[in-house]
Amino acid sequence: MDKQAQAGFIWKELFINRSPYSEACRGVLTALDKLGLDVKARDLNALRAGFTNVDIEAHVNKVLRVANLTSVVMTNDPFDAVERPVWESAYEGDPRFHAALRIDPLLNDWENACPKLREWGYDVQPELGLKCVREVRRFLANNIRRMKALYMAVSLPPTFQFPEESARGKLISECVMPVAAEHNIPFALMIGVKRGINTALRLAGDGVARADVTAVESLCAAYPRNKFMVTMLSRENQHELCIVARKFPNLLLFGCWWFLNNPSLIEEMTRMRFELLGTSVIPQHSDARVLEQVIYKWEHSRTIIAKVLADKYADLAATGWGVLEEEIRRDVAGLLGGSFWDFLK
Repeated sequence: MDKQAQAGFIWKELFINRSPYSEACRGVLTALDKLGLDVKARDLNALRAGFTNVDIEAHVNKVLRVANLTSVVMTNDPFDAVERPVWESAYEGDPRFHAALRIDPLLNDWENACPKLREWGYDVQPELGLKCVREVRRFLANNIRRMKALYMAVSLPPTFQFPEESARGKLISECVMPVAAEHNIPFALMIGVKRGINTALRLAGDGVARADVTAVESLCAAYPRNKFMVTMLSRENQHELCIVARKFPNLLLFGCWWFLNNPSLIEEMTRMRFELLGTSVIPQHSDARVLEQVIYKWEHSRTIIAKVLADKYADLAATGWGVLEEEIRRDVAGLLGGSFWDFLK
């Protein structure tokens, strides 16, 4: 079955044979509708025709305009065989698309990352001696400069601990932390994904489990001059994580990641974060595998964030405190991007 036939089968099963009110299906419909396509007709061929002969640059402009986004931060993996040559060719891209240096292979699979680094001219060894540490730092610094990366990022399993006696633990403490401090960029950790719980689903086969928040606490305490951005995948981690964020000014929580990107959970988390952290949080992030997903994720999330904020300002007004429009605008600007850029300074 080719891709077009697969898509037709999915459309029939998820959108025609049953009501598509799951968040994933509703998101597709929201994106199509906001792009000006007629979803009410339920005509897959007509929807496909809307993407025929589309100019890529014009489409990108339209998506960002519809999503009301001025810029986005990408995930950029120097170990990706397709992406790496682009950066090595002195790529100058769209200034609205900022880079983040993704280092999952380096930290989670040092055994296979090590020979790759040697192939690229870095004098590294599996044992992570002093010379090897210097070379890994050079690799990170080179890619930060090449990409103009705003931060380094990694997704981690629920078993992640820090400190830990492992290659990952040593790479974080002796390579990532000093390089991040030198370049004054945050280290973003996305914790809690269980990779491949159903391998038959390939990239769609990942799951979630509760992680240990003390790893975040230990990092923030051990490196007070470093900045950390953290999101965790399990609902059960969220309250404890908020409390840790109250105690460490070098920690910024962000987004409702992956399986948490559902309206009921977004609202629950947003209320808890606002009540515990005030405006010192990034309530949502795009987390989009394909560009068009930013449309529905922000359309749906802004509605929820606005609802929660309205309740919070009503609570504030009930105390006798006058709520001014310019103050609301200031707060919203911070929540929807300003706090992130301030944290990078």
